[in-house]
Amino acid sequence: MTQIQRKILITLLWGALGAALGFAYYYFIGCNSGSCSITSNWESSAGIGFLFGAIMGYPTKKAKKNEQDN
Repeated sequence: MTQIQRKILITLLWGALGAALGFAYYYFIGCNSGSCSITSNWESSAGIGFLFGAIMGYPTKKAKKNEQDN
């Protein structure tokens, strides 16, 4: 598995976790009246959860341990 494939897989796994948590939020807490644009619909709640999960799981560059601050 290449480095890019690994990064994509990690991002998608975090996104799937976020989507599951978004759906759980809709299912257990959600808005029944329909006035809440995100939590009144399971698709939008899971989609926002996926987006937040993917952002949280997106790999970033790590600082080298040997570099010193200027």
